[in-house]
Amino acid sequence: MALQEKVMNDMKVAMKAKDTVALESLRAIKSAILLAKTDKGAGAELTEEEEIKLVQKLVKQRKDSAAVYQEQGRNDLAEPELAQVAVIERFLPEQLTEEEIEKVVVQTIDSIGASGMQDMGKVMGMVSKELAGQADGKTISTIVKAKLSK
Repeated sequence: MALQEKVMNDMKVAMKAKDTVALESLRAIKSAILLAKTDKGAGAELTEEEEIKLVQKLVKQRKDSAAVYQEQGRNDLAEPELAQVAVIERFLPEQLTEEEIEKVVVQTIDSIGASGMQDMGKVMGMVSKELAGQADGKTISTIVKAKLSK
């Protein structure tokens, strides 16, 4: 089932349950899908990879907003953002643990023979492609830096 169909089905359920947080989150996903479909040069349908990137972007935006609100002591604004993150993350593949990401990073470093920070771009590119949707770029970056700086 395509992402848009899942979102529409969940929207119906959220409307019936009068779940405003879920409804708001699902409407944001629907809106982002429609915008992506109408972008110049975009195909009629989004690929699964494009859908995952789109959902990851929405999650990152909300996490960033929540972090800013928390820094400013505005938990009243941060909480709704984090609640939306929880709803939107349901549409992402299961996230890998740091240990699982670390295994993939080590394998990639060994396979390309990366020896230092100058190879970070190559390693990041390969690992990000392999773990698309299963890990957040910031986590991957932190692990790659740690492994290459040794």
